[in-house]
Amino acid sequence: MFKIGKVTHFYDKLNVAIIALDGTISVGDKIKFVHSGKDLFEQTVESIQIEHEKKDTAGKGSVIGLKTNEAVKEGTEVYRIG
Repeated sequence: MFKIGKVTHFYDKLNVAIIALDGTISVGDKIKFVHSGKDLFEQTVESIQIEHEKKDTAGKGSVIGLKTNEAVKEGTEVYRIG
């Protein structure tokens, strides 16, 4: 499991997390959300957006929008599994 970023904002009406990346993420990756050391849920990345443009992959230093299956709080850490 590799930490790839942290949630900086969450839009609850859209179920979209804004994530500042410390690593690389790609469509198809399996990711896990962890808050305060507690595993929240896992999901597969279905789409990534940077500045409202769809991307297949994003790297360290990028800020992305990612649709989530459940609500997450600011500060939630994001890990890539496998």
